[in-house]
Amino acid sequence: MAIDRVISGQPLNEVEESFNISLRPKSLDECVGQCSVKDKLSIAIAAARQRSEPLEHILFHGPPGLGKTTLANVVANEMGANIRCSSGPAMAKAGDVMGLLSNINTGDILFIDEIHRLSTPVEEFIYPAMEDFRVDFTVDSGLHAKTINFPLKRFTLIGATTRAGLLSAPLRSRFGMLYHLDFYSAEELTAILVRSAELLQLHCEDGTLELIADRSRGTPRVANRLLKRVRDYAQVKGSGLLSTAIVENALAMEQIDTLGLDEMDRAFLRALVNVYDGGPAGIDAIAATLGEERDTLEDVVEPYLLQTGFLRRTRRGREVTKAACKHLGLKFHKAKDTAAQPELFEQDQQ
Repeated sequence: MAIDRVISGQPLNEVEESFNISLRPKSLDECVGQCSVKDKLSIAIAAARQRSEPLEHILFHGPPGLGKTTLANVVANEMGANIRCSSGPAMAKAGDVMGLLSNINTGDILFIDEIHRLSTPVEEFIYPAMEDFRVDFTVDSGLHAKTINFPLKRFTLIGATTRAGLLSAPLRSRFGMLYHLDFYSAEELTAILVRSAELLQLHCEDGTLELIADRSRGTPRVANRLLKRVRDYAQVKGSGLLSTAIVENALAMEQIDTLGLDEMDRAFLRALVNVYDGGPAGIDAIAATLGEERDTLEDVVEPYLLQTGFLRRTRRGREVTKAACKHLGLKFHKAKDTAAQPELFEQDQQ
């Protein structure tokens, strides 16, 4: 189909747009949810426009999939500025940063995703760039080394991180605006899905988008991902219409239950119950049991389980809750009081 349209003389960009539809909003008015953050951003953008100067540096932090990258692009569109994107791990040395900063014009935006993963030398290199819009770049090494003071044009640095606690205090203090993104309500996710369904030209029965929203873990990225999977299922197994039965069957195939838990979430809870008698258990021990990385469990699995009240974090480790056992149909084991065990052990030694 795509080849026929290209041969027929239709412009290539129209063909690409039909297959690469971006679901990201491009203005603050199109954004759904995060009302407090949007209100603050709109005031800051309006004030910067009136003064004809760039925005202050901005830091977005919160769980993955809530729209940090989207908001960075929205800010660039609202300011009429160009945006250059990179990530913390990609900026390994000062020369990598210098290549970006030297090509930035006045008012442009530099977006750094996962900014908490910047190396210490790179982080210290951008301090003067953020404060004084100049950097000291060292050329050559040894006896021939010399430092060049390189002036920069005024730009806005937008950082995004899922782990704000790993940011150093000096870096965090250099951001003029710090915004935390919260999980979305089911109503907000439904509004996002309505917009996405219109862009994808989907036909939906009443209540189907609400069904997807309820299982989207409060995250727009998950909601749009599930919508696309349901669309594929409806196209192959049905007539293309999103009905209640089609949505239920598609989500069952994706192993998404009624509360939005996937197989990894359930495996985490089952390991706590069956292997560790409900906890407490250390995150490293659970990661070894599941064969997963600790960071994956902490950043991807635990936030939603904590939000739903299925998991508790204590000083002794992770504990499963009674509500989680009820949802999974497992027997609840009351957490043992390990604080008294050392005393019993001492009495046995005596």
